Amino acid sequence: MRVTIEINGQTVTEEVEDRTLLVHFVRDVAGLTATNVGCDTTSCGACTVLLDGESVKSCTVLAAQADGHRVTTLEGLTGEDGQRHPLQRAFSEHHGLQCGFCTPGMIMAAASLLQENPRPTREQVREGLEGNLCRCTGYHNIVNAVIAASGQEVEK
Repeated sequence: MRVTIEINGQTVTEEVEDRTLLVHFVRDVAGLTATNVGCDTTSCGACTVLLDGESVKSCTVLAAQADGHRVTTLEGLTGEDGQRHPLQRAFSEHHGLQCGFCTPGMIMAAASLLQENPRPTREQVREGLEGNLCRCTGYHNIVNAVIAASGQEVEK
């Protein structure tokens, strides 16, 4: 089937199999590899992207379901001038990443959270990211990064 998806402001049209997952369309067709394939079972959140502004785990969405819609990946958060998004900077500055595998999904879930709630509490950040797993950081620094990106004071 023919699928057309706007990804990070660029229209991508391709013939794909009916069963093609959005994560594979993003990575293999559009060539945007920041979106990671983790568990393929919605458990880890490494494949989180924004679909029409809402965070989704792209391993559970068919490319056909995204046909005619707008997808934003981690690459799409970077400004046209090359400036990193405040979340990208905060994750780096507040050590919210270690191995980096979960980071794209965490940042995309956090971007969705901050769109809905620009000044979340620490508890709200934890709840907002509960579908994204990290095996390295223990989440404290991830929460600090999201709080910092929201313009709030970070606890030491």
